[in-house]
Amino acid sequence: MKYVIAIIQAYRLEEVKQELYKAEVNLLTVSEVLGHGRQKGVTEYYRGIKENGNLLKKIKLEIAVNENFVKPTIDAIIKGARTGETGDGKIFILDLNECVRIRTGETGNVAIG
Repeated sequence: MKYVIAIIQAYRLEEVKQELYKAEVNLLTVSEVLGHGRQKGVTEYYRGIKENGNLLKKIKLEIAVNENFVKPTIDAIIKGARTGETGDGKIFILDLNECVRIRTGETGNVAIG
């Protein structure tokens, strides 16, 4: 099991979701976050509005997947999020030791879905 965390441009969320659905990855958590990478606050557009400053609006995706879904998940995020410009984001893949479905008490791969 892996825990995939992706930080992407806010305006690319719908494209990333569509690519994830095509890859049959339907379970995800989405958060609005602030941050910056190398661009250090370079002017960016969010929903058509010009934004300046150190911390830019980003989207954080968190996805728990079984081993056979790791590559399709990463490929889908890249396909949906990539613009070729600085600030497209990052993907982090962490080992997931355990998962428990609260409703049934199931654990491990079965609990992820």
